[in-house]
Amino acid sequence: MPAVRKIRVLIVDDSAIVRKILTEALAGHPDLEVVGSAPDPYVARDKILALRPDVLTLDIEMPRMDGLTFLKKLMHFHPMPCVIISSLTQPSCRIAVEALELGAVEVLAKPGGPYSVGELRNTLAAKIRAAAASRVRRPQPATEQPAREMPSLSGDTVIAIGASTGGTEAIAAVLTKLPASTPGIVIAQHIPPQFSRAFANRLNDICAIEVKEAEDGDVLRPGRALVAPGDFHMLLRRTGGRYSVNVKTGPRVCYQRPSVDVLFSSVAEAAGNRAIGVLLTGMGADGAQGLLKMRNAGARTIAQDEATCVVFGMPREAIAAGAAEQILALPAVANGILTARRPVAVLT
Repeated sequence: MPAVRKIRVLIVDDSAIVRKILTEALAGHPDLEVVGSAPDPYVARDKILALRPDVLTLDIEMPRMDGLTFLKKLMHFHPMPCVIISSLTQPSCRIAVEALELGAVEVLAKPGGPYSVGELRNTLAAKIRAAAASRVRRPQPATEQPAREMPSLSGDTVIAIGASTGGTEAIAAVLTKLPASTPGIVIAQHIPPQFSRAFANRLNDICAIEVKEAEDGDVLRPGRALVAPGDFHMLLRRTGGRYSVNVKTGPRVCYQRPSVDVLFSSVAEAAGNRAIGVLLTGMGADGAQGLLKMRNAGARTIAQDEATCVVFGMPREAIAAGAAEQILALPAVANGILTARRPVAVLT
């Protein structure tokens, strides 16, 4: 049998210690190969042309040219999958989220933060594999108008959205088209701690609805979206006529925390046929079984189509399981949410 081609990785970071840690973290994975490293974007540019890596890991703060400026140039002239490796300072988190907007497909905290070197080994490898499987697209300016006010959804509807690789921009593409009167939204995006707050703050700045990183006990109401914090599960609860969220730790589900399956399963139980489930781009299978539970509870369910996904893994698994009532291109998802109507009967 022919040998399986390894994923070729170039590491770009101004710290020799970080370059060594990242190289060693990937060394034990037979499907990954670090083909080189670079201390700044100028050296990286030459090594990209010489070594032809499949995936780039990129630091944000570097001498001579910062990572964001380099990323803009790279995605314009030589688009390729990039994993951002950033510190957890507030400015760095904001810049890392901006890098996702510019075309980076994953973001990861630098070693020494919430990730020990042992945890980094598997986390980084998974991010590299997801990036290698992704479709890289140059960022496009938004041209479509936000959705008009549409009265078809009742105020007690709950919209649940899940995503992973490529999901930050997919979620933004959906939420920016939703009017301020949209029913409450709960979101599980695979994202590291601290970055989730920067992600929620960015969405809050560009959306008509309020978007915030969820805190335990937060009330869900129309015009508000709650984003699960990185490294915490989020569950929907219903008490009387009011929804709130429970934010808690616990075992990883589908190797993830927050897990889309955990969120969707709780929505199926708390909201039943008053819910709409949306599963967007991402690597793996998280969310497929939760979306199926939602559909079996009477919810309307949507999966993003293959052509517009950065990675088609999660939606593909949901479609194969029969969990998706509709399969929509990303530009059509917001309208699909707003025009969904409550079914007359629960599926059996």
